[in-house]
Amino acid sequence: MQKVLIVGAGRGGVALLQVMAESDAFQVYAVVDHDPQAPGLTLAQSMNIETGQDWKKYLSDQTDIIIDVTGDQETFNQLREARSRKTVLVPGSVASLVYQLLTEKESLISHLEHDSYIRELAMNSTHDGMIGIDCDHRIILFNDRAAEMIGIDKDKALHQSIYQVVPLSGLPRIIETGRAENNQELMLDNGMKVVTTRIPMVNETGEVIGAFAVFKDITEVVNLAEEMTNLKEIQTMLEAIIQSSDDAISVVDEQGRGLMINPAYTRLTGLTESEVISQPAEADIFEGESMHMQVLKTRRPVRGVKMVVGPNRKEVAVNVAPIIVNGLLKGSVGVIHDLSEIHQLTSELDRARRIIRSLEAKYTFEDILGNSDEILLVTEQAKVASKTHTTVLLRGEQGSGKELFANAIHNGSDRKYNSFHRVNCGSMPAAFLLNTLFGTDSTEGLLAQAGEGTVFLDEIGELSLEAQNKLLEALKSRQVKKQGIDEMITFKARVITASHINLERAIAKGQFSEELYYYLSRLTLQLPPLRTHKQDIPVICDRLIMKLNQSFGRTVKGISKSALEQLTGHEWPGNVRELENVLSRAMIFMDQKEELIEQKHLIPLQSEQTFKREMNGPLAEQLETVEKEIIEQTLRKHNGNKTATAKELDISIRNLYYKIEKYQVDTERSG
Repeated sequence: MQKVLIVGAGRGGVALLQVMAESDAFQVYAVVDHDPQAPGLTLAQSMNIETGQDWKKYLSDQTDIIIDVTGDQETFNQLREARSRKTVLVPGSVASLVYQLLTEKESLISHLEHDSYIRELAMNSTHDGMIGIDCDHRIILFNDRAAEMIGIDKDKALHQSIYQVVPLSGLPRIIETGRAENNQELMLDNGMKVVTTRIPMVNETGEVIGAFAVFKDITEVVNLAEEMTNLKEIQTMLEAIIQSSDDAISVVDEQGRGLMINPAYTRLTGLTESEVISQPAEADIFEGESMHMQVLKTRRPVRGVKMVVGPNRKEVAVNVAPIIVNGLLKGSVGVIHDLSEIHQLTSELDRARRIIRSLEAKYTFEDILGNSDEILLVTEQAKVASKTHTTVLLRGEQGSGKELFANAIHNGSDRKYNSFHRVNCGSMPAAFLLNTLFGTDSTEGLLAQAGEGTVFLDEIGELSLEAQNKLLEALKSRQVKKQGIDEMITFKARVITASHINLERAIAKGQFSEELYYYLSRLTLQLPPLRTHKQDIPVICDRLIMKLNQSFGRTVKGISKSALEQLTGHEWPGNVRELENVLSRAMIFMDQKEELIEQKHLIPLQSEQTFKREMNGPLAEQLETVEKEIIEQTLRKHNGNKTATAKELDISIRNLYYKIEKYQVDTERSG
């Protein structure tokens, strides 16, 4: 049993004492406060616990835990200096949180006695999901509310990798950075939107030992404001909730005058209390109409209204609900959400789903266009490969069609009626990739899920050495060992890999397994870059225009001779993918009545002479020049948006930042 000394007998000390009195794990042996009239001292005396005014009298080497609830930094510093090394000092913020939760609970119980509907609403508003993980990213805390919100049994979630339960979780990032993150919006797999606060868990030596997240439905505060029936009770409740909430919240009276805002509101809008309190509701609006005034006129709530607020010109979505007391309108409460964060989270969610999706192969050999010797040769080689069961390594520059050939090989084989799984090895965290490929003790990995189908591992050169060794072991034994357990599963799937990097150089640097390379390269196909078979550009353009017509709802019939000459004069460092981007941009900016892509519609392309002049030197330098140009072009296309650029180039955002720094890409110019 842990011996506990509580310093401070105010409201927080009372709440903490009440909690610990119900636990067999702690023994509060003394409560100290400089005020002899402090309520916690009276409570402690009634519980036969020693009390006093000088904590030094009660501190000893036998003290296991000191809880400082004085709120005085000097007292906290003195306690920290006086304690022994084995004594844990807990700051008062923990006690404040306990007091707040107990206060809310007591308030809700009081409402329960008078109105069952208000009771249910208030109780739901206090149910927050909580998840904690250790440094191995394993779940060590998972409460009932979290299980309900995420839709997974608590016992199944405990001890699993956080990525298996919440694929987009930011908790591992908290362990790496050691910094808290507030007001982070997240979309769960079941479609529920939550706001989460993540904090690192730190031991007495300052070492990060895990991370903890509290999350809740983003509409809870608005729902409370809609249903409360007494303005004084609303203000009391909101003052506790609003000040501690990471949602930006504002409250106005029945005249539309500012009544209350919280710190999160100031951080988001850039407006202080003096600029909002007692001011008209329109004071915070930069662009749009006041939803507070609309709700006050209609007495109806509004949700998801977009506007621009504050001097920071933040684009936000606003939920506003009326406050009604005994049938009389007394004001309204609004919750503001930063749309830029929502857009980013939505984009990351779409990207994560795209990375791990399992699709049927959609291309066949008929989709490989061109009559050049280079294309015909590699296509025949691919057809031969489709009739075998050996591993295939596709090599070629980015955008040269490696995924197209992988699809065609699968559909040309006797495995075509089985599943086809594509995994981009450079677009997900190493731990998540291991779990995705090999599974966990509760889930089956893609190598096993594929059955007798095909697993296409794109960007194989990005695999970690640990994953390389596991893949080599699986290829040797034709069995897959699940992560965390000794169970072996028969591995029947065919493996096709692809890489645009020089694997031989990676082997020389110790970054890639030589033995795995020999297993993967038993049948190697070298895909030609577009610049080596420019005679195929016309037929490729015809197919791309047909595809883009369907995407854009256009009826473009083709491309003019002069425009085609300009395209064939370009060296296409980005290959077919770059050609598709050029045609796509041309069709977007064409007039709706125009049916032919003309030279004027094309963006300026680098001439062959300029390309040859730049493409001198060692092969590695030439490839880096091409890669830099592709990154710059794609950044320009997306106006400097790095997330969209990484998505189109099919690389991780971390990899993109690395290449931008490596090649010293001017992102402002690109944007």
